[in-house]
Amino acid sequence: MTVISQLQNNKKDLNQTRIATQPLPALQPGEALLRIDRLALTTNNITYAAFGETPHLRYWDFFPTGAAEWFHMPAWGFAEVVETTVEGLAIGERFYGYWPIASHIIMNPVRISERGFYDGIPHRLELTSAYNQYQRISTDAAYRAEDENYQMLLRPLFITSFMLADFLEDNDFFGARRIVFSSASSKTAYGTAFCLEDNPSVELVGLTSSGNTEFVEKLGCYAQALAYDEVEKLDASVPTIYVDFSGNNDLRNRVHGHFRDNLVHSCFAGSSQNHEHLSAADAPAHGPAPQPYFAPYQIKKRNADWGAAEVTRKFNEAQLAFTQRIKNPQQPWMLVNEHHGLEQAKALVEDLVAGRIDPKDGHAVLLG
Repeated sequence: MTVISQLQNNKKDLNQTRIATQPLPALQPGEALLRIDRLALTTNNITYAAFGETPHLRYWDFFPTGAAEWFHMPAWGFAEVVETTVEGLAIGERFYGYWPIASHIIMNPVRISERGFYDGIPHRLELTSAYNQYQRISTDAAYRAEDENYQMLLRPLFITSFMLADFLEDNDFFGARRIVFSSASSKTAYGTAFCLEDNPSVELVGLTSSGNTEFVEKLGCYAQALAYDEVEKLDASVPTIYVDFSGNNDLRNRVHGHFRDNLVHSCFAGSSQNHEHLSAADAPAHGPAPQPYFAPYQIKKRNADWGAAEVTRKFNEAQLAFTQRIKNPQQPWMLVNEHHGLEQAKALVEDLVAGRIDPKDGHAVLLG
């Protein structure tokens, strides 16, 4: 191998993608070369791309391309050490983490431990720490070799779901008796509902497009599924939380206008439709100001409350239960499609940006 191949997107037009190559430089002391083997691509990756310049997220900054108008869309998955100058990493060791859509990556492993390492490359030190950690599969209590596709498809989304559910419970649901989710067919939305479905304090309502209502109903984790044009059928006198996974400004305004003062909390938890950040939207005329939700804040709080080991234990337990529910052969919530190589990854990214993805499908890109 003499080159690194990369899939890149245009910052001004997410639909525009290209495959670029660059020479593989010789490793310097403190560096390791990893071969990226398997990645998950979901609408969550489009969120990363769309919010690339948002100050507290800065997703475009994790894997610079060297070209001002092009960026790497980050993705979760697995990679193996090919070459290393760093003590504590073995050639062939496999790690789970946050990678560019590329054939290989050179990293600066630091803080090497039994758990894994952090990438200490200087430009990442000021970025969100949670994205800089790489987990050895040999010490990952929730790792199952046969479930790698599910782990990389679900874990990054489910950590948002799990911590969002915990955030809402931690705040006693702000006094609400109902939670309304938009984009209820999305994995992050129904992951949150999965975590809350046994809590008798709140009714869970899923809003989705008319073509997805049957799918949302069959999930079984929502008390009811409604099409977007049916939101006004809900009793507006019930104290309600709106959890926005769609980023649809018109829908948000309708929800706020319908519930008005009985909307006790409104949070924006990611966008499957709108590629503009929440702050770019006009504030709704009624109800509370929508608040952005960022999972690392709740993780930090619970690390202080419970300790990091207990947070990990609780999350692993919930994640394994969610995976089993997702892959239930009698009624699977998700079917995994595998795509091979960067050319197929390119076509998949274009479909994701355009919204041409069935909510029942998960997509894994195999690069090894």
